[in-house]
Amino acid sequence: MLVRALAGLLVALCLSAQAEGDTARGDDDAAALALPGATTAAISAHPSTTALIEAASTTAAQRDGGNADAERLSLDLGTDQRLAPDWRFVFGDRLDLQGDATWRDTAETNTLKQAYVSWQPGSGVLFDAGRINVRQGVAYGYNPTDFLRADAVRVVDSVDPNSLRDERLGTVMLRAEDLWASGAVTALYAPRVAANPSLAPFSPDWGATNSTGHWLLSLTQALGANLSPQWLLFGTNHRDVRADEVQAGVDVTALLGNSVVAYFEASGGRIASLWSQALGWPGQTSLRGRAAAGFTLTTSSKLSLTLEYEYDGAALSTAAWNAARTGSPASYGLYRNFVLARQELPTQQAIFAYATWQDLIMRHLDATALIRVDLSDHSRLPWTELRYHWAHVDAALRWQDYSGAATSDFGASPTSRIWQLVVDDYF
Repeated sequence: MLVRALAGLLVALCLSAQAEGDTARGDDDAAALALPGATTAAISAHPSTTALIEAASTTAAQRDGGNADAERLSLDLGTDQRLAPDWRFVFGDRLDLQGDATWRDTAETNTLKQAYVSWQPGSGVLFDAGRINVRQGVAYGYNPTDFLRADAVRVVDSVDPNSLRDERLGTVMLRAEDLWASGAVTALYAPRVAANPSLAPFSPDWGATNSTGHWLLSLTQALGANLSPQWLLFGTNHRDVRADEVQAGVDVTALLGNSVVAYFEASGGRIASLWSQALGWPGQTSLRGRAAAGFTLTTSSKLSLTLEYEYDGAALSTAAWNAARTGSPASYGLYRNFVLARQELPTQQAIFAYATWQDLIMRHLDATALIRVDLSDHSRLPWTELRYHWAHVDAALRWQDYSGAATSDFGASPTSRIWQLVVDDYF
């Protein structure tokens, strides 16, 4: 009954807005071909402030036969302001209030996403200091070169990778950049600030992102109009393996014709296995690699399709994964929680597909869908969203399903299916 009510409400909202009249939306072909992971660091000539209130109502079917209802209210604030001709201040924060269906049991979690100042003394040269959300990588579902993603998500409000990248803690750092027409070079250093993560609701949680010191160097240089590689070198004093960890990475995108973008992302270095790290073992380090490769097809009908292959050489092989599933439940649970927090793959190989379709059936109605498939145990996680846009309000209906054997990657979830209604008010 709740599912039908949610679907009926969304359809009614769409039809009522359609009756009120359509407002034309911009059709930007360049944006349709834009790649994830791209950043623009130059000081904007147009300061901006954004605010979002999001309300979400969720019903989750449990594998034991029951249902769990939950409510969430979120406030997201962001600003990008000039302090002086060469100075800029960037701030982003999200507060999530979560409760049961009656709001008797509630929990608050604040996520300080960004808070930094930027100085641009000359054309293309920038210096930044503060908490910055640095998002690396060109793949969609799994980013081996997004070295600063581990432990950065405090609240998971969606399994959409775009949400996981945006709604996370930034890292405290000093960053220097030099940009030119066809490329850029970046150097950053993030110091150790706190030893351990914090569960306090309003903690800045320095220990989640800055429990060790680390650095990152990157060089981007376009090689012609259709090929854009980026090279990276990342180092950290890894607390889990008691060893210095240095990894090299590369991101490559290539435009194939007018509507297909191919991409490849990889990193590698001498690191311990994720199993050793999760269980706190000293773990012998060895050369291990991670990679994601795929392509995105964008059509003239505003449909975008992405197919991606993912590989994590530090994760468990199929044989080791099957042994872990039938071994110690405590060790298995520790491993699952560890890879989830670090946004790594639990097994070595996976397939990811992602699709978006703007103006589906009617104008302002967009559809997004994804599916993750673990190639070791063939468990699956499909997720879909229908979203309708007004001038300042969105309404969305989401569905996701966890399928697979009882101890598989997605089948081990105590939740079997989720329906969620989300309303966003932008002001």
